[in-house]
Amino acid sequence: MAAFIRIMFNNTFKTNPSMERAIMTGITRVSKDTAGVPWQSIFSDLNNLIVVMTTSDLYSTDFGFTENEVFAALDEMGYSSEDKQEIKLWYDGFIFGSYSDIYNPWSITHFLKTGKIDTYWANTSGNGLVGHLISNGAPNIKMDFEELITGGSVEAAIDEQIVFSQLDGNIDAIWSLLLASGYLKCEKIIQETPEDTAVYQLVLTNFEVKKMFERMVAGWFKKDASFNEFVKAMFLCDLRGMNQYMNKVALNTFSYFDAGKKPSEESEPEKFYHGFVLGLLVDNAKNYVLKSNRESGCGRYDGVLEPKNKKDVAVII
Repeated sequence: MAAFIRIMFNNTFKTNPSMERAIMTGITRVSKDTAGVPWQSIFSDLNNLIVVMTTSDLYSTDFGFTENEVFAALDEMGYSSEDKQEIKLWYDGFIFGSYSDIYNPWSITHFLKTGKIDTYWANTSGNGLVGHLISNGAPNIKMDFEELITGGSVEAAIDEQIVFSQLDGNIDAIWSLLLASGYLKCEKIIQETPEDTAVYQLVLTNFEVKKMFERMVAGWFKKDASFNEFVKAMFLCDLRGMNQYMNKVALNTFSYFDAGKKPSEESEPEKFYHGFVLGLLVDNAKNYVLKSNRESGCGRYDGVLEPKNKKDVAVII
């Protein structure tokens, strides 16, 4: 297969006298696909490629609609200034090179056709690879991802030379992939290096991407029918039910490696269970403010749920 593609690329793109210019699209760049073995590369018979990444200035306004183009279309369709700001919130945010305010063309054209705001681009695929890398990633990946969903940012070393085979073995590969595929954008460069990597401050691209990730995370928990039995039992003051749920999960899921073998070790068992319980309580973030390990009164609580509606019950653990 590699030999066939290599010959096809050579005949089509390199030695074809009838072709003046061609554009090849993808996410990971082609110059490193060989993994150090040139004869295995499907690009070995196709050279002199100009590689354009998301951080390149070349063609920076050609990967989507500019704000002037979008607003001109909205004016022609009779949309108001308030409508424009909502469209900007949902579909703006892509940055190519030094040019910002690039809008997602797929989402914009679908909105202009239907008149309805929705996650058009985010629904074009199952996002299975991204979901797999996040759900199976290290704990700090999940914590950084939570920071992104809540409107924060993360600092990560981005390698634009990343290739598919490195995604599982490189802890920073997930951020390079999310940036290259448009789910994240670079707010600023924290540190430049002489190599192919640089430390970027990353945020979610726009509200459409945020909604997509929120639905993806919610879908992980819907797969478990017993999810939230702990919270339901807690609000009913059913300590027995809370214990049964914890025991069920601990016996079927946890390993002693998760909590540490001895209470005196750095990874104390209580910290692991504390984090697990906080994860169960986060589901109530719409109605409650969750705080952990704060000083209060004459001591310190493990966790507290402060109701946003003062008529609702508060919970202290």
